[in-house]
Amino acid sequence: MICGAETSIEQRRTSYFRESMEAGIRLNKYISSHGICSRREADRAIESGAVRLNGRKAVLGDTVKPGDRVELHGQELNAETKPKVVFILLHKPAGITSTTDRTIQGNVIDYIRYPERIFTVGRLDKDSTGLLLLTNDGDSVNKILRAGNAHPKEYFVRVKKSISDEAIQKMAQGVPMLGTRTLPCDIRRAGPNSYKITLVQGLNRQIRRMAEYVGNEVIYLERTRIMHLSSDGLEPGSWRKLTESEMQKLLAAVEDSDGGPTPKKSGPRPKDFHQPGSGYRGDFRKGPRRR
Repeated sequence: MICGAETSIEQRRTSYFRESMEAGIRLNKYISSHGICSRREADRAIESGAVRLNGRKAVLGDTVKPGDRVELHGQELNAETKPKVVFILLHKPAGITSTTDRTIQGNVIDYIRYPERIFTVGRLDKDSTGLLLLTNDGDSVNKILRAGNAHPKEYFVRVKKSISDEAIQKMAQGVPMLGTRTLPCDIRRAGPNSYKITLVQGLNRQIRRMAEYVGNEVIYLERTRIMHLSSDGLEPGSWRKLTESEMQKLLAAVEDSDGGPTPKKSGPRPKDFHQPGSGYRGDFRKGPRRR
């Protein structure tokens, strides 16, 4: 049964890739589909001149069709040879940075020490703990990250002071932040100064900024669920590969996504909060202080 599921995943992935190739596939997507890097990293490689398409220097926006020759740093990428898809679920401990940059001490790649090239699906703050997904399938990274796909992530949050029902409701309805507004979300009280929150958004330090908006401060943050993937049975600091059924469900959930950027909303953008309460830390004239 597992072998059949594995074959189904690889066949579906290969079929999708070949159909995309017939119509022409974006160069950055073509590169990321080989498990070499994310699309964003592929764009940087193209801009730096490290990619050649049919012998010429590639440019952003190029497309690849059957018979085209693509080289990255002088090495040809074979359209038919692709690495087996791997997804890893890590229960990240605090202090580990969710970056693939190995020059940064405490980076997640050195922490896991997986023998093949992998990269993170999103990120989790260094001082936060909980689930972090990693993969060698660059195309799926963008699909999963799109807020428009409404892929939920659940967190357990403990704040410094007791939190009122009014504050919880205010955060759940959405607050102005970073030139936009947070989407409505589900928040359920877990204790006098703790709650569980489910987001489909991933703004920079979003949960911490939301708590600051209502005059509080996050002292503990743990991501307990990513879509259908739970931290149950996964000890802090440990990791495991996704099962074939988990992978099938994950890839099916993002199958219809093109992995492109979420469309921007038109109209005026709400201003960042400036003085919401005692939990706010920063220069009121400059906005929240980066940490």
